[in-house]
Order: sequence, then structure tokens, then C-alpha cells
Amino acid sequence: MTGARVNDIEFVAGVSEALAAEYRNAKRYVSDVPTQSLLHVRSFAHRLTALLAEPTAVVFDSPNLYDRIEQLNRLRLIDVRITRSLHRLRTDGNRGAHPEKYHLDQVQLQQLARKAIRDLLKLVELVYPLLRQGSAPEYQFDEYDELSGRDLCFRAVMEDDSEAQYLLGMSFKSQALMARQQEQAITDAETLPRQQQAQHYLAKAAYWFAQAAAQQPRALFEHGVALLHGYSGKPDLLAGQQLIRQAAEVGVVDAMALLGYFYLVGSGDIAADLVLAERYLTAAAEQEHVEAMANLGVLRYQQGNLTAAFQHIRQAAQSGYPHAQYHLSLLLARGEGCQVDPAASEQWLAEAAEQGQLDAMLARAQHMLNQEQAFGSDMSQAENYLRQVIRYGHSVPAMIELAIALTDGSLARIDVVEAAAWLKLAKKRGNAQEQQVIEPLWQSLVQQIERVLTVSKDPEEQRSLQRAKELLTD
Repeated sequence: MTGARVNDIEFVAGVSEALAAEYRNAKRYVSDVPTQSLLHVRSFAHRLTALLAEPTAVVFDSPNLYDRIEQLNRLRLIDVRITRSLHRLRTDGNRGAHPEKYHLDQVQLQQLARKAIRDLLKLVELVYPLLRQGSAPEYQFDEYDELSGRDLCFRAVMEDDSEAQYLLGMSFKSQALMARQQEQAITDAETLPRQQQAQHYLAKAAYWFAQAAAQQPRALFEHGVALLHGYSGKPDLLAGQQLIRQAAEVGVVDAMALLGYFYLVGSGDIAADLVLAERYLTAAAEQEHVEAMANLGVLRYQQGNLTAAFQHIRQAAQSGYPHAQYHLSLLLARGEGCQVDPAASEQWLAEAAEQGQLDAMLARAQHMLNQEQAFGSDMSQAENYLRQVIRYGHSVPAMIELAIALTDGSLARIDVVEAAAWLKLAKKRGNAQEQQVIEPLWQSLVQQIERVLTVSKDPEEQRSLQRAKELLTD
């Protein structure tokens, strides 16, 4: 190519101005509102599937992005590389919607958004010949605009820009949810200071949502959620639900999904109503809201329609929603709404665990530690899963499993001090049923320590054993 090279935005615009608009916004918010950046990445992938379908006038069977990608793949309109790239962007976009469920902090979220931007550009390079019948031109990547955050604040404060106010609220909300996760996490020693930043961020989020609510339907929904959960003080359930209902009536997808959930379970002044639950959940699911898809599965399960429940939960799982992936694993293991398929069940369990779903992480760790023929056994991964489940889920069963693994050599080492510490914490937190499991383990470890103490000649080992004994006698 001769002449000056185009920049990255111009490169994408060479394929489609609509794609360039999504890319520009995704890049713009990488540092300050990475959740919003990732949502634009997902929208980019959705628009791209439509462009790829145009030359052959393909009519998609489903609005779901996973299904659209797979349909293009089945028709051989895209190759394996493009298919995988699209799925990668789809998954990253899903993580942007609920970063706290993936145990991401703000730095990790920014890193994910930056990676997604690079992956997006690589994908454009792959599809360029398909859409423009020529080789992709060379381009240069212009670095991120570090002033974009200041511009966002200026627009929100000085220009009373409701879109900027909404985005500031979303930025503070995502930081709050991730900070809360870290504040509530258990550390090995339980001694790290708690910063208590979450409530501070939530109050800021609530302020900006309230400012933007009159002009921005999405901010109206978030204002309702803020009232519902008491971001700025005491929760106001009824006022919050009223705003969420208003947002749902004007088509806010998150509002429709949440209102559908309220009708599914009954909440506040909203009585359970399965007809209305189905209406709102279906409307949200048709716009690819993965939690709505999963809750439709719950609705069908409650109605006894296991086949339909399986289909909805599988759709949510294929869309990358880890909670649905875990429940799909359970359905496949039990043969509910489908044929029993242990291999597929374990694969979906592994997928959910990889994405940070705590129940799946615990189950995968237990399988790897206790089943000789477990799929993809990796003891270091099993240990990591247990520690994550303890840290973020405060799980007593995980504490018990880790204590056992640290004393029976499953992890290629024995650490009775740490095992004793986890058993002690499990005993402190366990319910009556869990205490019945803990007590014999406790006594067995005490006896093991006493036996080794009588024969040990290593001073360092003796000190460790004495420390473990002290923990179990406190």
C-alpha cells in the first residue's frame, strides 16, 4: 500500500461506519468505563455477524449471538479462526455486563477491555477480505486517549449531559461491586485490612443515576436499583421497583429481565405471576439477556417442562453465562430434559469453573481430588479453585476439602498447620450438618499430629506440629 497508513478507527471504518462507531466507543471507554467498553465490543460482534450474512442474504434462525455465529460457521461463511474470534469477543462482552461475577477488579477489567480491543482489530483483519474483496490495508494503532475520563466528567458536570452522567454512574457502580467483593473476601490469614470503599462508590453511582434518570431510560433503571438496594442509605424497595417497572415499559432490557425475575419469585409489592414473568423474561431473552434466558429455564423447570427448561438453560450457557453453564451440567448429569451425558456434563462444569462460578469451582475441585478418572485432573488447579471458593464464597465445604488435601498428600505436599487453620475456621463458620463432618476430621488430625510428634526429630517439623496442635486446642 502506498501513501500514509490509516489509523485503527479509519481501518475499521473501511469495513463499516457502523462497526467503526462501536469500535470508537469501545476504545474510548477502555480506561474509565471498561464495562461499557466491553458491552460495545459485544455489540460490535453482533453487528459484524449481520454484515457477514448480507452477501448471501442469510436469515438468522435466532437473535442470540452464539446461535448467529454458529449458523455462519455451519454455512461455511466463516472459518474456524473467525468463529473462535467472534466467540472470544462475545465472551469478553458478557464479562463486561457483570464483572463482579467473574471476580475481576478494576485493573483486570481494564486489561480485559484492552485485550478485547486488540482481538477486535485482529478479527477485522480476518474478515476484511470477505467483506471488501481485497487485502486488509496496513494501519497504525493510535494509543488510548487518557483525557477521555476528564471529558466524561466535564460533560456530566458542566454540560449536564445525561449520557455522560449515566456512564459515570456505571463506572462508580462497577468499581463498587468489585470493591465489595474484595472487602467481603476471606484471606488465608484473615488479617488484611478492609478498605470499605464500596459504599462510597455506590453513593456516587446513585447520585449520577438520579441526575440522568429523567433523560436516560437506562439511568432510570439504575436509579431504581440504587433505591432498591440503598446505595445512598436506607433501601426503598417499593420506589425502586416502581422505577424498574417504568424502565421495563420503555424497553430497557435489564429492567425487563429484573421485572420478570420479580414476577417469577414474588418481591415487595410484586406478587408472583408466571404469565407476566414469562412475558418480561421472554422479551429480555429475545434481546440476548443471558440471565433472562436462564430464568426462563427456571420458569419452565418449575412448570415441569424439563425439555424447554433444558433448551433455555443451554442457550444461556452457550451464550457464556457461567451460572447457566453450571446448571446445564447438573441437567446433563441427571438427564433432566435431555439424555444423561456425563462427559458433556463435566465439560460444562469445567467451563463454568473456568469463568469463576463458585459452585462449579468447588465441584470441579472435588472431582479432581476424589475421582481418579476425572476429566482434566490438575491438582494445582483444584487447589486454586478451593482457595477461590473460600475467598469469595466463604464456603465451609471448600475449607474442609482443602484441609483434607493438605494432610493426605493430594497436593504433593503436607501442611498440617494450614490444614488445622482451615479446619478451625470451618468449625467456627459451619452449620450443624457440617460440624458432623468436621468433628471426626478434627480428631483424626489431632491424633495424627500427636503420633508424628512422638517420632519426629526435626526441630522445624516439631515447631510446625506444635503450632498445628495449638490451633486445634484453642
